[in-house]
Amino acid sequence: MSSKNQTHLGRFIPSIKHSLLGLKAAYQHEIAFRQEVFLLIVLLPTSFYIADGFVEFGLLISGVFAILIAELLNSGIEAAIDRIGLERHELSGRAKDLGSAAVFVAIIYFILVWGYKIYTVL
Repeated sequence: MSSKNQTHLGRFIPSIKHSLLGLKAAYQHEIAFRQEVFLLIVLLPTSFYIADGFVEFGLLISGVFAILIAELLNSGIEAAIDRIGLERHELSGRAKDLGSAAVFVAIIYFILVWGYKIYTVL
């Protein structure tokens, strides 16, 4: 059966499989991702406890998920660049720096959201 003839569900199942393989690879090969998963495990129940409603809970958790998403994209960029070649190239370096910058911006977002919440609680 060609991919044009597959049903939506027929494409959905392999998509989930590949996504889970990606999460597994990130967890196995990226220490930063493992640390961020630990952060999620700790802060998910914490945010549920300290949030003053669903919107605030969503904002608190979005900070952690933003870091995870940025880390996954950064790891994908790094893997693709390393696959292309290990020699130094300006564009390869720029791609890796941009991926790292995305993680940095996500961390700043996390600090702003959680910092404000901690400030208002104290």
